[in-house]
Amino acid sequence: MPKNRKPKHIAIAGNIGAGKTTLTEMLSKHYRWIPQFEDVDDNPYLNDFYEDMPRWSFPLQIYFLNGRLRQLIDIQQGTETVIQDRTIYEDAHIFAPNLHEMGLMTKRDFDNYFTFFQTLKSMVQPPDLLIYLQCSVPTLVGQIQKRGRDYEENIRLDYLKRLNDYYNKWIEGYKEGPLLIINGDENKFGERPEDYGKIVNLIDAELFGLF
Repeated sequence: MPKNRKPKHIAIAGNIGAGKTTLTEMLSKHYRWIPQFEDVDDNPYLNDFYEDMPRWSFPLQIYFLNGRLRQLIDIQQGTETVIQDRTIYEDAHIFAPNLHEMGLMTKRDFDNYFTFFQTLKSMVQPPDLLIYLQCSVPTLVGQIQKRGRDYEENIRLDYLKRLNDYYNKWIEGYKEGPLLIINGDENKFGERPEDYGKIVNLIDAELFGLF
């Protein structure tokens, strides 16, 4: 991205419990970017999905895909910089393939979903900067327990580990645009101001070339 151009879209990716929402809130305040969050409270499928994953996996993923595509269109049509909590890529490269591999989404549904994603992806721009919060499973578990969401109580360790494997594989092959990887085991940006300052310095260097 040219250093004199204002960034339009910053995206934060990471597993369940990695700290995406916290970092999105902090960065949106610091840079006066507009935050866009995942709509977990009003999602009509989430509770049903955790009760019966095979039945609800496909409609849940379509709901997420639609919501994130709508966010991307809004970002591209707007004039302000938006920071997005979770990306359109994560559903397609992490959550949907994991559901398929676990036998919770049929091959027919997964193939349909993934080709639909590829069609939609060709219609939107990738983020100016992708920030990936990379955490080990113990860190994720600790942070999930701290926030105490009811529907997350039954998330299993093997499920989180599988998602982590998919995340790391996706990030290794990510070629859509600039990428910043933050070690969430070591960088406790929510608790230590000096750790948060390191992230801000890295973002400034990536987006504005200040260092």
